[in-house]
Amino acid sequence: EALAQAEQQTGARLMVVGEDWHPGVIGIVAGRLKERFHKPCFVVTFFGGIGKGSGRSVYGVNLGQMVHAAKQSGYLVAGGGHAMAAGITIEKDQLAAFSAFFEERVVVLEVDLTPLTRHDGYLSVMGCQIGLIDTLERVGPFGQGNPTPKFVLSDVRITYANVVGQDHVKCRLTSQDGGALDAIAFRCLETPLGAALMSSGGRALDVLGTLKKNEWNGGIKTQFIIEDAAFAGEMALDMAG
Repeated sequence: EALAQAEQQTGARLMVVGEDWHPGVIGIVAGRLKERFHKPCFVVTFFGGIGKGSGRSVYGVNLGQMVHAAKQSGYLVAGGGHAMAAGITIEKDQLAAFSAFFEERVVVLEVDLTPLTRHDGYLSVMGCQIGLIDTLERVGPFGQGNPTPKFVLSDVRITYANVVGQDHVKCRLTSQDGGALDAIAFRCLETPLGAALMSSGGRALDVLGTLKKNEWNGGIKTQFIIEDAAFAGEMALDMAG
């Protein structure tokens, strides 16, 4: 239901509203919509005349400041958060005004909503070892302000791909130097990413993602969590500062 609403919206932000949606999942939904559309997003669920909302943002739109300003303007019963996430309590008759206020603030900021993915460097398949993951973990914990390091594997080929669960794609990446690495892309089957992974036709890919330890059947192996991919030479990425 949330996705259907979001697909009909053309503004600079998303405002998705439902009745009796479980408040424990609206933050997850907001995060998924933000990732898919690369727009700041609020998901609001109403129980009678009072709504609970959860928001997720993109770089350049400080959601916490916007919510604070909306509360001062009388649009919200309560609200708070930080730059990338916020929560609100709102009366139903204030929803339209808050939605317009949200849109206006995003438009005024003139944020470029073109999706931009930053990465921390390039790795070879042979370099994706458990020891590297151990080293990276020493600069954790990861989260807001200290994101999980992202890397690009250049010029790799998929020798195996299969659907696991409902819409995840599990595959095996290989490189010209003989390296091989297990990888998975979550919730991607019906997306361009899933199509590329399932039918690359032996073409070389540049793959973006993170490293993770995969503990299975008493052993530990390196796994690459794929977030994006493009045919070799077609991916435009900025190095993280």
